[in-house]
Amino acid sequence: MNSILTPLLALVAWTLVVWIWMYATRIPAMQTHKIAPQAGAHPGSLDVLPSSVRSVADNYNHLMEQPTIFYALVVYLHLTQQGNAINVDLAWAYVALRVVHSLVQNTSNVVLVRFLVFTLSTLILFALTARALIALF
Repeated sequence: MNSILTPLLALVAWTLVVWIWMYATRIPAMQTHKIAPQAGAHPGSLDVLPSSVRSVADNYNHLMEQPTIFYALVVYLHLTQQGNAINVDLAWAYVALRVVHSLVQNTSNVVLVRFLVFTLSTLILFALTARALIALF
């Protein structure tokens, strides 16, 4: 659990949980609304689905965005042997906040709470990046 790569694995696993959650809500909603699968061929074509269903899909997309920076940074930290306790703790904090972000978005979807959690996770990403840059020089 003290490897810098373990939080990366945890976020990958969480992303797959959200993928399952997305289809576990989307497919029944499409059936209820009698939407053919082909109707989802273009972005926005499933906007008729309830907000609670769309929020999970939006969150899955969010997990494909900023976390890609996290993945690259963690691999860099590992390759440059910067997987020290502080960086590991920061990486775990980032993952925890991304999970909280998902839970907020996929349940209550209170935007101000989501934004606060997103901002905190971004600040952790900045801290990890700054620590990597400082170690470089």
